[in-house]
Amino acid sequence: MLQIDADRFRESFESYSEIGATDDGGLHRLALTDADERVRETFVADLESLGLDVRVDAVGNVFGRREGTNPDADPVLVGSHLDSQPYGGRYDGQLGVLAALETLRTLDDEGIETDRPIEIVDWTNEEGSRFQHAMLGSGVFAGVTDLDEALALTDADGASLGEELERIGYAGDADVSPFDVHSHLELHVEQGPTLDANETSVGVVEGVFGMAWQRVTIRGESDHAGPSPMHTRTDAMAAAADAASELNDLPNRLGPDAVATIGKFSVEPDSVNVIPSRAEFTVDIRSYDDALVADAKAAIRDEVEAACRRHGTDYEIEDVWEIPHTEYDPEVRKVVADAAERADVSYERIVSGAGHDAKYVNNLAPTAMVFVPSVDGITHNEAEFTEWDDCVAGANVFANATVELATE
Repeated sequence: MLQIDADRFRESFESYSEIGATDDGGLHRLALTDADERVRETFVADLESLGLDVRVDAVGNVFGRREGTNPDADPVLVGSHLDSQPYGGRYDGQLGVLAALETLRTLDDEGIETDRPIEIVDWTNEEGSRFQHAMLGSGVFAGVTDLDEALALTDADGASLGEELERIGYAGDADVSPFDVHSHLELHVEQGPTLDANETSVGVVEGVFGMAWQRVTIRGESDHAGPSPMHTRTDAMAAAADAASELNDLPNRLGPDAVATIGKFSVEPDSVNVIPSRAEFTVDIRSYDDALVADAKAAIRDEVEAACRRHGTDYEIEDVWEIPHTEYDPEVRKVVADAAERADVSYERIVSGAGHDAKYVNNLAPTAMVFVPSVDGITHNEAEFTEWDDCVAGANVFANATVELATE
């Protein structure tokens, strides 16, 4: 069994975590910011130190290729993402990139030549927090998202993704079209409570929830907060709050695995003594059942319409982003499970409620994921934490599964 260098793995993790570190032990490294530029430079230097062929494509995805004894064989693709949520955790995404990096370092240590090439990747803007299209780099690579559409996306300050790639020097010249991939493996923290609650070290991921993002805009009429009687108001905020309360309860009426989140909320004119004329919020709805997600979208419209009718306001709903549920490849999942058994690591099969880059790569090649526990299920939060023993156990399973996939 291949054993990674746990001390080196941790040293890399702590070093990378200093780039964009927050005062409260988290990570604030949004896509294509200065912090993302610095971590990309560190990653590229680490790849070059291994003698890998490094290339950057037109959407900023960074690849490093370790050749196999059969250079004509399709490669095994491994990796994750280095961007973070605003004031998020240190493990989300980054741990998967570093587990893949440590796998390649360990292969060099042991003098192991794989039959197939292995390609490591850092995907651009997985989080979708700065440029609102999650899993963006992998989506462009997989042909799900148009390159020009991706480059035209703007952040809250109006800067486009294409401009920011140019600014930080990662508007690459490599072809962004998908290349032939034998199989794909991604390690990630679970971002849920199941593995931690069951005291299981590794999750063999069966698939990923379907999900839909919507933006709701409600329009009323501004007026003075003092002289305006309550019964004469068309208060956009009141209508939005009414709808939000109903939407928060919606999953309980739909199905046991359904979840709904209102993650962004804004009002205008945003003055303490003015009745809001406009309110806008997002809704994120998820389930492993695609029909249930469709039902939820219809129910969201019904609840918003009812709330606006009660408050005399108008509304519109925009579909921002949507993906169906994903089922990962059974053979690649078996490779992961077999690696866990050989390593005598506890594991269970699990479904992911979070989206991941592996979701889109699954459209191109047999894919699976390795999960490690999130303590108390906390994620997208500076308090996000995974016990280091579990990080090492997951990385060892990942490394051995990668070698198995790269063996013809």
